[in-house]
Amino acid sequence: MLAVFVNCGAIILGSIIGLLFSKKITGELSSIVQTGAGVVTIVMGIQMAFEYQNIIFLAVSLIAGGILGTLLDIDGKIFRMGEALGRLTLRKQRTVIEEIDVATRVKSGSNGDEQNSTNFAYGFLNASVLFCVGAMAILGSMKAGIDKDYTIIFTKSVLDGFMAIVFTAAMGIGTAFSAISVFIYQGALTLLATLVAPYADEVLIAELTASGGALIVMIGINLIGIKEIKTANYLPGVVLSVIFVLIQRVFIS
Repeated sequence: MLAVFVNCGAIILGSIIGLLFSKKITGELSSIVQTGAGVVTIVMGIQMAFEYQNIIFLAVSLIAGGILGTLLDIDGKIFRMGEALGRLTLRKQRTVIEEIDVATRVKSGSNGDEQNSTNFAYGFLNASVLFCVGAMAILGSMKAGIDKDYTIIFTKSVLDGFMAIVFTAAMGIGTAFSAISVFIYQGALTLLATLVAPYADEVLIAELTASGGALIVMIGINLIGIKEIKTANYLPGVVLSVIFVLIQRVFIS
């Protein structure tokens, strides 16, 4: 679990740096940072998506996964959890003086809190998907759990730390709370590494990487503002890509 704590720490540290940096930039520069982050994210996602071994698996996984995720409203549930965390954080940040004076600015304060909690949820949601989806998270957790080899996770931690700086500057402190998602996800994978390892061959990792890369492209599209995509609704596609590979292995190979 040491590697998981390091990864979470890198995200939190990067978020703190990004938050401090964001206070010194104008709205125009913030837009530039967000666009740059979007382009980098799209490039990263495309690179991962082209790892696919079977384009049919990728297509069906994304489409069927998107339909299933929409029916389950995964995006909405994660977003609402992010908003709740945001409101809790904002309440703790209020001072006694602000609470005494709340009657004189209740309207503007309420609208500000609602907007801030929404921004918080947006950063939390997108950063959680970016940091959790991908071959490095899976392989790194497996290597750490089985071989006590932390090289992959430590490398991922460095990358996540830098991405956290950019994401926080663009979307706010909600990015830091994605460390919770990383802790749960990678911690569970590390603990279950012994069970997962026998099935994680080259083909399976390739399909996981491809489907994860497609989701990361969606995040980049959201950041640039081309189209608003509910990325988390497509998360079942990652699971379906694994199922398809296992079905092929059992019934075709």
